Amino acid sequence: MKIKRQKQAKKSISFYKYNFSFREPFQILLDGTFCQAALKNKIQIKEQLPKYLMGEVQLCTTSCALKELEVLGKQLYGAKIILQRFQVRKCPHVKDPVSASECFLSMLQETNPQHYFIATQDHTLTSGLKKIPGVPLLYIVLNTIVLDKASPASLQHVQDVQLGALVSVSQQQSISSLKKQQGLGRTDAERRGRKRKRKQSNPNPLSCLKKKKKKGGPTAPLRKTEEGEKKKRSRHKRRRTEAENKMAASTS
Repeated sequence: MKIKRQKQAKKSISFYKYNFSFREPFQILLDGTFCQAALKNKIQIKEQLPKYLMGEVQLCTTSCALKELEVLGKQLYGAKIILQRFQVRKCPHVKDPVSASECFLSMLQETNPQHYFIATQDHTLTSGLKKIPGVPLLYIVLNTIVLDKASPASLQHVQDVQLGALVSVSQQQSISSLKKQQGLGRTDAERRGRKRKRKQSNPNPLSCLKKKKKKGGPTAPLRKTEEGEKKKRSRHKRRRTEAENKMAASTS
């Protein structure tokens, strides 16, 4: 049974890592009900949660959750001592504390941007959290910690992203970075304000070469033409003398 639970938890964690960009250390928001159940079932939260989630964790809570335990009194004194050991995250209800369930829902907003795991035994809180996509739920059954399966809202969100109806957070970040690289996100005024820097171009190496001087000076081609004409004339003269010699021999 323990191996089966571990496989199911590994499958759920990989689902949230791949589709909602969850990364270690996992941030876990705990309320008083979860701490009370852990105390009752003798569960060491700091030791068992990292083993169960197979990674580093950061255990945290809010001032509203601590205030709620103070109001409830001595019955939850042990849970209060456990909860006080964890980090206290800032919430928007410092001056006017609200219930832990209402505080947690406000911390998650609509898309759980901080990638919180929620550890609670409150049924009203879990029903509200299942409407928000990308919220892993932890609860205690008997003496074991259980990571709930992905909610229908999370599955529907992933399906919409795959069909192209929505764009995931990681895809939005990659698209915005590409826009910045291509300069598509800037306005016309920003584009005009930025002047392009001219690159320093090196001179053409062929233009730096020294011109070769022609041998013989400017009169060299004239001499060649004169010598060629003399040779042609001399050949014509030889041909004419031979013809004349033949004519002379025939007449004689």
